[in-house]
Amino acid sequence: MATKLWEKNVQVNEKIDKFTVGKDRELDLYLAKYDVLGSMAHITMLESIGLLMPDELKILSAELKQIYALAEKGEFVIEDGIEDVHSQVELMLTRKLGDVGKKIHSGRSRNDQVLVDLKLFTRARIKCMVEKVSSLFHILIDQSNNYKDVLMPGYTHLQVAMPSSFGLWFGAYAESLVDDMMLLQAAFKITNRNPLGSAAGYGSSFPLNRAMTTELLGFDSMNYNVVYAQMGRGKMERNVAFALASVAGTLSKMAFDACMFSSQNFGFVKLPDECTTGSSIMPHKKNPDVFELTRAKCNKIQSLPQQIMMIMNNLPSGYFRDLQIIKEVFLPSFDELEDCLDMAAYIMGRMEVNRHILDDNRYDNMFSVEEVNRLTLEGMPFRDAYKKVGLDIVAGNFKPDKKIHHTHEGSIGNLCNDRITVLMQKVIDEFDFAKIQEAEKKLLGR
Repeated sequence: MATKLWEKNVQVNEKIDKFTVGKDRELDLYLAKYDVLGSMAHITMLESIGLLMPDELKILSAELKQIYALAEKGEFVIEDGIEDVHSQVELMLTRKLGDVGKKIHSGRSRNDQVLVDLKLFTRARIKCMVEKVSSLFHILIDQSNNYKDVLMPGYTHLQVAMPSSFGLWFGAYAESLVDDMMLLQAAFKITNRNPLGSAAGYGSSFPLNRAMTTELLGFDSMNYNVVYAQMGRGKMERNVAFALASVAGTLSKMAFDACMFSSQNFGFVKLPDECTTGSSIMPHKKNPDVFELTRAKCNKIQSLPQQIMMIMNNLPSGYFRDLQIIKEVFLPSFDELEDCLDMAAYIMGRMEVNRHILDDNRYDNMFSVEEVNRLTLEGMPFRDAYKKVGLDIVAGNFKPDKKIHHTHEGSIGNLCNDRITVLMQKVIDEFDFAKIQEAEKKLLGR
C-alpha cells in the first residue's frame, strides 16, 4: 500500500482505507486537469513570495503542463494505492523532479485544493451547459417562428381549453430556458470566487498572495474569509444543483409534452423515426423512449439539491469527511444533463408538426372564449355573453369561428421571440467566459 500524504509512522487499516477513500479515485479523474491548473497558480505565487526559486518554478511548471496534457487526453491515471488526485499529481512530480516536487504543498491543504478544483471544474462545466442550453434555445425559437401560424389546442386540467399554437408551445420552452440561464448565472457568480489560500480553513502563517492566485485563475474575486471559504464546500454545489435542476425541470416538462403529443390519441407531432424504438411483440409501435428517459433522468436531477442538502445538513463550520460524498452525486450530473440537452436539441429540431389538428370537430368548443369576447366587443355585457355561448354549446348550436386575432405581447399573433432572444443573449454575455479562457491560456503558456 502506498504511503499517504498525511501518514507518519502508523499505516491505516486496509478496510478503513478502502471505506474512507470510497469512490474518490474514480471521481477525482473529473478534477485532474483542474488540480493541475490550481497547482500552477499556487507555485507561481509561491515563487513570488520566496518559497520557490525561479528555476524550481520553471521545472515544476513544465512538468505540470505535461500532466495537464495527459489529463486533457484522458490518459491521467490515479494509481492503485494512491488516495486521490492531489496525491497522484504530487507523486508524479516527486518521481520526476525529486525533492522539488515535495515543495508544491507549502501554504495549502488538500481542503483548499479540492475547493479550488471543484470550482474550476464547475465553472468549466457551466460554460458547456450554457452552450448546450443556448443551442436548444435557438432550435426552439426557430421552430416557434416556423410554426407560428399553426394552431393547436391549449389545455387546462388536461381538458381542451383555448386556442394555442405551435409558435407558443415551442417558444414557451425557449423562454423557460432564459429563466433557467439566469439562475445558472447566479450559481456561476457564486462559483467563480477563489478559495485557494484558505488552507484547512484557517489560513496560513506563510505570507500568501491570494489576490495573485485569484487573478492567475481568472476568478472574479476571492472567498475572503478563510473560514467561509471552507464553509462554501457543499454550498456551492447545492446552489449550482438548483440551477441544474431548473434546466432539468424545463426538459422534463417538455419531454412529457412530446410523449403525449406524439401518441396516437393526440397526433399533434411526429418524432423522427430514427429517434423512436419498437416493440418485441407489437410491430406497429414507435416508442418515444428518448423522451421517456429524458423525463426520468431530469426528474432525478431535480432531486440533486435535496441530496446535497441532506449530506451537508447540520454540519458546523470546519471540514468534515461527509462532504466527500457530495462528489458522487454532483460531478456526474453534468454529463447526464448535457446528454439530455443533446437529445432534446436533436429531436426538437427534427420534429414534424400536424398542421390539420383543428379539422377535427372535437376541438370546436375551444373557440368559445373567442366568441364571448366578440360579443363583448359588440357591446353585450361579458357575463351575458358568457351565458349565451354556454347555452349554445349545451344546445349544440355553437358554430366556431376559427380565424382568431390576438395582438398583445406574448400572444399567438405577437410571440415576442425577438425580445426573448435578445434577453437570452444578454444573459449569456454577462457570464464573461472570455476572461477565464484568457487567464487559463496565459497560465498554460498557450
